[in-house]
Amino acid sequence: MKLIAALFTGLIFGLGLIVSGMTDPSKVIGFLDIAGRWNPSLALVMVGAIAVGVIAFGFARTRTLSFLGEPFRLPTATQIDKRLLLGGVVFGFGWGLAGYCPGPALASVLTGGIKPLVFVAAMIFGMAIFEVLEAIKRARQRAETELL
Repeated sequence: MKLIAALFTGLIFGLGLIVSGMTDPSKVIGFLDIAGRWNPSLALVMVGAIAVGVIAFGFARTRTLSFLGEPFRLPTATQIDKRLLLGGVVFGFGWGLAGYCPGPALASVLTGGIKPLVFVAAMIFGMAIFEVLEAIKRARQRAETELL
């Protein structure tokens, strides 16, 4: 049941991205081009998403279990640190260069174009690099702990 719910949720999300035009990189780049031919449509999509998110998180805070009986794991971190800032900069840089973020890129892979495939491949490569660096960091921390 969980897999069916996840598939349905992903399909609804992807359909929303397609209907709103967010799978078109020129819309995203147009939104980021505030000194040129600015396209505010992404701002409207963001406002709608934030409104839905505020309502959903407000509702989720009153519950201990999801509709499928799973415990909620809402984020608890509130600190803005170097990793968060660096991640935001890297995300924004890639978003501005390519006009894709992960969701729209995955939805765009189905269009058959090469650009979303290259973006998704680069995204997967970046995630793999992160995992390798995190494994190295954990190994160093374990070694330092054992030395103490």
